[in-house]
Amino acid sequence: MRRMRSRTSPGPGVGGLCSLIGVFVVLRGLAFVGAGTAHAAFAGVALAYLMGWPPLLLAILFGLVTVWISGWVEEKGTMKLDVSIGILYTTTMALAILFIGLMKTYNAEVYGYLFGNVLSVTPEELRTIAGLSVVVVGSILLFSKELYSIAFDQEMAEASGVPARRMFFLLLTLVALTVVVSLKTVGAILVFAMVLIPASTAYQLTHSLSTLTWYSLIIGIVCSVAGVLFSALWDIPSGPAIVLLSTLVFFISIVLSPKRSRRPLLAN
Repeated sequence: MRRMRSRTSPGPGVGGLCSLIGVFVVLRGLAFVGAGTAHAAFAGVALAYLMGWPPLLLAILFGLVTVWISGWVEEKGTMKLDVSIGILYTTTMALAILFIGLMKTYNAEVYGYLFGNVLSVTPEELRTIAGLSVVVVGSILLFSKELYSIAFDQEMAEASGVPARRMFFLLLTLVALTVVVSLKTVGAILVFAMVLIPASTAYQLTHSLSTLTWYSLIIGIVCSVAGVLFSALWDIPSGPAIVLLSTLVFFISIVLSPKRSRRPLLAN
């Protein structure tokens, strides 16, 4: 049976962070952004190992550049956000494959970022994850009203005096940072599921915006803790364990959903 390398696991924190930012992702319809950013960040990790540079630093750089370019392209009206993300998604994956192919020897650590392993997170990475998490949560708490406004209707928010353009780029930045924080824990393939599933599950269970946020947090944290425990107990990868458990809870929420009356989501 696998043993945990430290007494502190980033799993619950990462689960809570993903589920929190996931509320805005679900409301704003940015699900594909999470997937594209995850693979862009993985390309940064692959380049870092090829060049001998810090992997998280390049993951942050690649992730931020990807979402900023996509947001800029949509703002200029050149193409929709999901189209630009799709192009960058495939481009960065091609770069990742190229960088891995240029490596002279097999490097298992690179694939750890692709598939994820919460038990392999080092103390140094844990400190970086904690610092980025504080930045993301602090920004959400500071600008929660504005972020909720653009998540519901960006044009209406702008007409109401909210700096919608800056808030939209802030939201894209927070999504990118959240993806990077979660990369080593869940992996590039599954990280956007951690962002999307808890909030989507909570959306099935309530008509209240504040309750949606709390439900999403609780679901994300509980599924992360349970997934890590199952991973250690049965010697299975932590990322798939967390995501599959979250997916099971999602389908249960559909069965129990009170939303058959189709009432709108309330901002209380």
